[in-house]
Amino acid sequence: AALSRRYVLCEVVSEDPRCRQCIEDRAVGFAVRDAIGRVHGDYGLACCSISFTVKYLNAYTGTVLLRCRKDSYRLLCSALPFVRQLESRNQRYPCFLNTLHVGGTIRTCQKFLIQYNRRQLLMLLQNCTNEEERRCIQKSLLSCSLTEEQSQSGDEEDDDGTE
Repeated sequence: AALSRRYVLCEVVSEDPRCRQCIEDRAVGFAVRDAIGRVHGDYGLACCSISFTVKYLNAYTGTVLLRCRKDSYRLLCSALPFVRQLESRNQRYPCFLNTLHVGGTIRTCQKFLIQYNRRQLLMLLQNCTNEEERRCIQKSLLSCSLTEEQSQSGDEEDDDGTE
C-alpha cells in the first residue's frame, strides 16, 4: 500500500556545549517518543511510532530530520516542544528542538536547509569584526548548494514510498 510521509526538519538547541556529543539517532528518537507519550498518551505514541524514524542527523550543526506518516505528523510536531533533554550514557543534557520545516520529501527539506543556512551565514557576515572572518563566511556561503551526489534518491524523491 502506498504511504505518504512527512519529514520534519529540526535543530537541537542547547546552552550546554557537551550536548553535541550525545546527539545520536537513539537519544533523539527516545526523547521524541518520550515527549509524544507524555503529551498524547499511548494512543498518540502508537500512531506516531508506525513509521517514525530519525532519518538524518548532524551532531556538528545540530540538524535532525525526522520521518513519520503524513496522518500523524501533527501529533509529532505538537509534541516536539516538550522535548526538554537528550540522554546519553546516563547523562542528561538540557536542550530543545526547534522545528525549522515540514516537507513531503527529504529533498525539499535539503533545499530549505540550504536557504536557511545561507540566511544564517548572511547574518553572521553582517556582524563580522575582521577580514579573516569575512573571508571564511563568504567561502561558506559559496558552498551552500545542493550537489547531485548529495541528493541521490532512495525513498525520499516521491511522496508515496511503499512500506
